[in-house]
Amino acid sequence: MENKRINGNDLIALGYKENHAMGVALKINKKRLGLTKEEMLQKFKDVLETPESFLEDPTFEPLANILLNIEKIDEELITLNDKPNEYTVYGVENIEEGAKDQMNVAMTLPVTVAGALMPDAHQGYGLPIGGVLATKNAIIPYGVGVDIGCRMALSVFDLPANYLDLEHHKLKKILIDNTKFGAGHGFLKHERSDHAVLDNSLFETNAFIRELKDKAWTQLGTSGGGNHFVEFGVMEFKEKDEVLNIEKGSYLALLTHSGSRGMGATIADHYTKLAKELCKLPFKAQNLAYLDLDSEAGHEYWLAMNLAGDYASACHEMIHVKIKSALGAELLAKVENHHNFAWKEQINGEEVIVHRKGATPASKDVMGIIPGSMATPGFLVRGKGEETSINSASHGAGRLMSRTKAIKTLRKNDLKTLLSDHGITLIGAGMDEAPMAYKDIHTVMSAQKDLVNIVATFSPKIVRMADDGSRED
Repeated sequence: MENKRINGNDLIALGYKENHAMGVALKINKKRLGLTKEEMLQKFKDVLETPESFLEDPTFEPLANILLNIEKIDEELITLNDKPNEYTVYGVENIEEGAKDQMNVAMTLPVTVAGALMPDAHQGYGLPIGGVLATKNAIIPYGVGVDIGCRMALSVFDLPANYLDLEHHKLKKILIDNTKFGAGHGFLKHERSDHAVLDNSLFETNAFIRELKDKAWTQLGTSGGGNHFVEFGVMEFKEKDEVLNIEKGSYLALLTHSGSRGMGATIADHYTKLAKELCKLPFKAQNLAYLDLDSEAGHEYWLAMNLAGDYASACHEMIHVKIKSALGAELLAKVENHHNFAWKEQINGEEVIVHRKGATPASKDVMGIIPGSMATPGFLVRGKGEETSINSASHGAGRLMSRTKAIKTLRKNDLKTLLSDHGITLIGAGMDEAPMAYKDIHTVMSAQKDLVNIVATFSPKIVRMADDGSRED
């Protein structure tokens, strides 16, 4: 059987329009039914030409039915604006067209007030990763993202940088003993920890959320998979930071990146489906389905999103507390920031909902961490409060190639050499997380000089990531 995928362009070539019929066709194609690409295309052509002939067909009936009723369906859809509102793109020369196309669609929503695209942007579902979108009293589940409240947390300890060389084995063991990785992975009952986040009233008052409590408890303090990590490294302050009260110098630091685990993903999936049922948008915008914040569903999602964010923060807290205790060191500073979230903010005196999907809050003097990759530096930053970016900055370097492409084209020996050259110990991770799969972090930071000031630089040295090939982001 030929396995070449059929995409939207193939269907357009047959005469299909970019509407919901195309979505149904692509869903049917996933089954493939043992047919070659050419045979499937012929089937799709036949259904398009004579849909009434397929009303009894168990596979193609949904497509035939929607084709016969497409005009009525289109009439019931919410109308998008003819032209996208203007927005600023940072580092435009290094952003793929797919991400810009998605942002253009988002800027035509009738609830959109303003938008911006960060220099690490790449294509996602609905809003692109690195997309910032301000809306009027509406929340977009896929504008927030699947891993709700995903965040960075940094602990700077009162230990010198050379502690990494002196106690390398000890630090590696601390990471292994005090972290748990892998999509779906959690702790056994006797290993679980308690935290105040589990006492949130939503676990009692919302039947859907109540069913997620045991999963949340099981995964509390875990990191998941994909690009999530826990790592020791060197934090270098080239001058004293008065706000943090840290002297010039290099220190041992712990940096973590992960989100709301299975609970957040389940919340995102549930409310995205609900939004699509309640908010009928044209096919190209369907993943931007939104909920009115004054509606019951919108209010529910807002509370659930905030719970997921608090839960993600609690996961980082558990990891940092455990590792600090094992390390036996004093904490000089702790900084945390999150993305994949929505905030109530002001634009021109009007309250808006600001979605930052893979974008870091960067209001005036707000601190954040922008990581590079396992072999490139990350940056502790302080926001400048740039209005054209909607007080935002990038959340990392951003992917240069897809996970599939990275696995197929990058070589393990090249990664091994790169890590050795930089003196980095890697525990876990696959080739899809190799530094070569990411954009150059220095190019990204250069594109957002107007958005943040660099306070200090973090260089990873002992990195732990998932080793099961999981792709949870």
